[in-house]
Amino acid sequence: MEVILKEDVANLGHRGDVVKVADGYGRNFLLPRKLALQATQANKKQIEEMKASAARRSAAEKVVAEEQAAKLAPVVLTFTRKSGENGHLFGSVTSSDIAVELAAQGFEIDRRKITLHEPIKALGNFEVAIKLHKEVSAPVKVKVLGEAVAEGETPTEAVAEEAPAAE
Repeated sequence: MEVILKEDVANLGHRGDVVKVADGYGRNFLLPRKLALQATQANKKQIEEMKASAARRSAAEKVVAEEQAAKLAPVVLTFTRKSGENGHLFGSVTSSDIAVELAAQGFEIDRRKITLHEPIKALGNFEVAIKLHKEVSAPVKVKVLGEAVAEGETPTEAVAEEAPAAE
């Protein structure tokens, strides 16, 4: 089945592309979600208009994405998590956590745009890329601290202080 993409679809193509897909994928996924149109003669004529408007829209989106990338450059996100002695976290920092923290700082970014191949499971400083546009990516610094470290103590000092209180 040939379809015309109305939106960018990961691993398939960009807005305005004519692509061949499996019949079931087109009928059951792309068409109901309005991500694509069937590639008929009338729709192929319409695609030329769509490509021109998509190019204009993409240029405008790119300008907005570059402005947002400039605002995100100085941002440092700090997360406090419980950790073991070796610096391994008992939980993890996920793209959802990063999206929530960015929203708290006034940046509305979808968690699917945050490029995190696997959750962060260790203490330390990390750099996470955020895909704002197909040509614009912004790095954000993520700092993961252990609970005791966040309070200004080393993990061993925190254990030493908690031990007498437990007795």
